[in-house]
Amino acid sequence: MKNVFFPDEEITQDDVFYVCSLIERIARHLKQPNRYVVNCMGKRGIAEKLSLANVMHSENQQAVVERLIQEYRMQAGSFDVTNVNPDLVSHIPGEQDMGKVYMRLILSTLYSWEDYADAILRIYNDKICRTIDNYNGSAYYEPSYYLTRCYYSGTFN
Repeated sequence: MKNVFFPDEEITQDDVFYVCSLIERIARHLKQPNRYVVNCMGKRGIAEKLSLANVMHSENQQAVVERLIQEYRMQAGSFDVTNVNPDLVSHIPGEQDMGKVYMRLILSTLYSWEDYADAILRIYNDKICRTIDNYNGSAYYEPSYYLTRCYYSGTFN
């Protein structure tokens, strides 16, 4: 995928990782599912953030989150992904941990005809995210190849 602002530059896997981590950070801050954030941003917004990732990563991340919430008029919700059963979960994965999980899933399922922004929208809107984002289970700890297989089969069974 080409950078939308600098067409001579390519979007990298690191840029995808940054944007996936940013999506997670915003979603947790707002108490919204990740799909809410990506749908508010839309393809153009995601493509722009991918194109600016190499600069945005050095900014104050809380300020970036606040700026994007305002830019895309996102609203707070009540979906708290970190609200887990302490008898089942001793460690909640961090925003970057989940950014890696989603980056790997996006890269491993990327179709030849789509760009990273399309793939981000496709993955975050898939039902597999409900299972991955349920930290009372262990789906987010599964190896990337297993998550890819589950995505293509449509189930974790």
